[in-house]
Amino acid sequence: MVDSELIALFEQRNEHAVEEIDRQYGALCRAMALELTGNPQDAEEICNDVWLAVWNQIPPDKPGHLLSYLAEITRKLAIKRLRLRYTQRRGRGARAAVLDELAECVPASENVEKEIERRMLASAVNRFLSDLPEQQCAVFVLRYTYGMPVKEIAKQKEMTVNAVKVLLHRTRNKLKNYLKEEGLI
Repeated sequence: MVDSELIALFEQRNEHAVEEIDRQYGALCRAMALELTGNPQDAEEICNDVWLAVWNQIPPDKPGHLLSYLAEITRKLAIKRLRLRYTQRRGRGARAAVLDELAECVPASENVEKEIERRMLASAVNRFLSDLPEQQCAVFVLRYTYGMPVKEIAKQKEMTVNAVKVLLHRTRNKLKNYLKEEGLI
């Protein structure tokens, strides 16, 4: 079933819409929630919450790209779950309130949400790289992980400098499109 048909089921308030979206996108949403929370029970509950949110939001929402829409809801709910978990560990926010008083003097370098987003982005880039042909992946990693100059990459991979530049440009564009599809940019 294509996305437009799924969205139409939600707009018609058809109860089979939830079953169909779970069948089609459930594994991806569970994997994303599991990656973020590290807890299979939380991942399952988050997916159920995603289906409820989609049921309540379509209509009036009409997403252009359903997978990105689901990924965004899953990410937000997983972050909310993690915040709740960490707040409960800190005495239901009492300790956080005390630490907030010190934030002006000693600001934290990162917060949980940024760390989760960083991990999601890293995971998406790794999935993207794993699907690339070996040479294309190697050139990309040499340039952007190791900072190797284009001339050295060309020499090592027995390519022309121009071929390396073109390959890198095309790979960057593919990565950008991939991250858009994943809902990360």
